Amino acid sequence: MSGSTVLARCRVLVVEDEYFIADDMARALEQLGAEVVGPAPSREHALALIASGERIDAAILDINLQGQSALPVAEALAAKGVPFVFATGYDRNSVPPAYQDVPRWEKPFNPNHLARALSGLMRSGTA
Repeated sequence: MSGSTVLARCRVLVVEDEYFIADDMARALEQLGAEVVGPAPSREHALALIASGERIDAAILDINLQGQSALPVAEALAAKGVPFVFATGYDRNSVPPAYQDVPRWEKPFNPNHLARALSGLMRSGTA
């Protein structure tokens, strides 16, 4: 199964406060057939999208959004059973123990590689 098949019609929430990074991630996901939800540049915006009842199949989440922790977003996603990955400048030691098993992409990274990895994680069921 190709990456584009796995992400085709999947709705992926992008939670990132840096416009150019969010835009690059959105484009990479769309090239693989995903429909991007957001991007959400703040914790409040991301939580509102999750609470809206809009279908979200997976998410890419920056840990620090405009100086605020995005861990409440991770909690909301986990509560809904939505798989997610962290895309962050923080190292593994900065991730709380409850989220140590969440796949983490350390910035800077290639958004195309992240989109393809998300596809692989969804295929294997570990995202």
